[in-house]
Amino acid sequence: MVRDGPAGRVEGDESDAARRVPRARYLPIAEHGLIGDLHTVALVGTDGTIDWYCCPRFDSPSVFGAILDADRGGLFRIAPDCDGWSSKQLYLPDTNILITRFLMPDGVGEVQDFMPPPRSGEAAHRHRMIRRILAVRGQMRFVVDVAPRFDYARARHEVELTPHGALFRSPELELSLSTHRPLEIVGGDVRAHVAVRAGETATFVLDRVQHGETQVPYSDADIAAEFDATVAYWRRWLGGSRYSGRWRETVHRSALTLKLLTYAPTGAIVAAPTTSLPEAIGGARNWDYRYTWMRDAAFSLYALLRLGFTEEAGAFMGWLEGRFRHAADYGESGPLQIMYGIDGREDLPEEELSHLEGYRGSAPVRIGNQAATQLQLDIYGELMDSVYLCNKYGLPLYHDGWMELTRNLEWLMDHWDQADEGIWETRGGRRDYTYSRLMSWVAVERAIRIARQRGLPADLPRWTAVRDSIYNQIMERGWHPTRRAFVQHYDTDVLDASLLLMPLCKFVAPTDPRWISTLDAITAELVSDSLVYRYNVEASPDGLAGKEATFSMCSFWWVEALARAGRLDEARLAFEKMLTYANHVGLYSEEIGPTGEQLGNFPQAFTHLALISAAYNLDRQLG
Repeated sequence: MVRDGPAGRVEGDESDAARRVPRARYLPIAEHGLIGDLHTVALVGTDGTIDWYCCPRFDSPSVFGAILDADRGGLFRIAPDCDGWSSKQLYLPDTNILITRFLMPDGVGEVQDFMPPPRSGEAAHRHRMIRRILAVRGQMRFVVDVAPRFDYARARHEVELTPHGALFRSPELELSLSTHRPLEIVGGDVRAHVAVRAGETATFVLDRVQHGETQVPYSDADIAAEFDATVAYWRRWLGGSRYSGRWRETVHRSALTLKLLTYAPTGAIVAAPTTSLPEAIGGARNWDYRYTWMRDAAFSLYALLRLGFTEEAGAFMGWLEGRFRHAADYGESGPLQIMYGIDGREDLPEEELSHLEGYRGSAPVRIGNQAATQLQLDIYGELMDSVYLCNKYGLPLYHDGWMELTRNLEWLMDHWDQADEGIWETRGGRRDYTYSRLMSWVAVERAIRIARQRGLPADLPRWTAVRDSIYNQIMERGWHPTRRAFVQHYDTDVLDASLLLMPLCKFVAPTDPRWISTLDAITAELVSDSLVYRYNVEASPDGLAGKEATFSMCSFWWVEALARAGRLDEARLAFEKMLTYANHVGLYSEEIGPTGEQLGNFPQAFTHLALISAAYNLDRQLG
C-alpha cells in the first residue's frame, strides 16, 4: 500500500509519465469527446486521456481534473507507448460510445470508452467507466496511467494492488480499477504496459465501491455484454426521435448530448458538465455550470419536445414541481431561484480553488455559483412557455401543478416592473432589461392560453391587463426610435442578442418593420460571419474583467430569426457555417473565439438545444 504526497500531488510521477508519453500540457477544449451514464460524465481527449471526471455525480468533486491543472489535476491516460502516432475520434453511430483510434507505425488500435447507464431494477448504480483497448491490425504497445486526484486535488489517497487490479482510497470516495493486465505502483498511482496483437483486447474498468466492498472482477464476456447493452440503450432511446429533416445526424448528436447532460434520478438537466473552462484564455470569466438553470432546462425541454422525447419532459416537470413545494417563503428573488443543484438544493456557495492553475493558466478555478442568488425575472417566461408546450404535446397539466404555477404567476405580476440582473448574469448592478420584460410578457401570455384552452381557473381580466401593460411598456421604452431597434435595457442604445427571441416567442411578427430593423441592426453590429456576440462589453460594462467571445447559442438564434423573416438563403448559409465550428464529434462549447477555437464550459446544453431549434424551424421554412 502506498500513500501519496502532500496536497494530493504525487511527487515526480507526472514528469515521469510525461517523458514516457509526450503530450501537450493542455489539449484544445474542442479536442474532447464525452461519455456518461446519466449521473455524471467524463471528457476523453483525442490523445486517449480522461482529464475531467467527477464521481458519483456531475457536481461531485473531481477525480480527474487535469483539464484545470495539468500537473495537479489527475488523469486516466491510455496512449501508444511509441513515437510517431496519430489519432482519430468518433462515436459509434447513434450511441454515446466513444472510439479513439490510434494509427501507429506498427499497426492500428482503438480505445472504446463508455459508461453503462442505470438499469431498471438495479439496487444501486455502480458508476462504471469501461475502457477497452482493441488491436485492429498489427502489433502494438500501450501505456496506461491511472492517477486520481480526489476532491479537486485536495484530498490524499492510498493505493493498493489486488488480485483483480487496484483500489484507490480517499476519505470520501473509493474507486476500484479492475483488469487482467499486470499493474505497478508508480509514485502513488498505477501504471500498466499493454501489448496486443490484432484481434486481442485489454480492458480497464473503474468502479465506485463502498467501503469494505469486495472488488468485482470482469470477464471478457461481461464487458461484451455491457457494451451490447449500452449500444441497445442509446439506440432504443434515439429511436424515439421524430426528426427526419436535412440535418438528421447533427440534430441527433445534439439530442444525445442533451440526454447525457440529464441527471436520471431527478430529471434535472445541467447547463454543462464542467467548471471554469474560460470564456477567454487567461481571463477570469470562469464559472461553474454543473447545475440546473431554470432557463437552460426550459429551453432543453422545448428542444427535446420538438423531437418527440416526452419522457424527459415529464421527468423535468416532476423535478420542477419539487421546486414549487419548497417556495413557500418568497424572498427578494421570488418563488424560484434561477438555478438549483441537480438534487434540488438551493445553496450553491461560490468558492475559488487557488491551488489549481486553471485551464492554460486561466484562473480562478471556481466551484459553486454566486449567481444563484440573483434576480432574473425572465425565468418565469421560459418556465411557463415550457409548461405550455408540455400541455400542448401530450403532458397535461394537473390541478395541483396549475395552482402552484398561478401562485408564482401572481408574484410575477406584482414584481415584473423592476430592475434585475438579466439573462447574462452580469455583476454590474440591476437594470430594466428588455429581455426580462419580454419573458414576463411570455409568462402571462402563455398562462392565459393554457387557462383558455383547458378552462382552468384564472383571473383573466387582471392577467390580460398585466400582459398588455408589459407589451406597451416594451414598445414604448424598449424601442429606441433613433437606433430603430429594440435595445438591451431602457436607459441605453446598446443592442443585445437575447432580443433575437422576440419573434421566436411570438411577441412580434417576424416581418414586423420594427423587428426587421432590429434584426438588421444586430446583424450589422453583433454578427461576424455567422458568429454572434451577446452584447458590446465596451459599450455596456457588465462588472466583469476581460473580453467576450461570440456566443454560439445566439448564433443559432440569429439563424432562426433570419429563417422566420423569410431570409432563407442567408439563414441556411449561416447555419451551415455554424456547423463547421462543431468539434470532430459534433460537440459545441459555450463560445467561439476570434480564430474559431471553442471556449467556455463544454459541451454546452444551451448551444445544442439552440441548434436543434434552428434546424427544426429552418427545415420547416425550407419546406
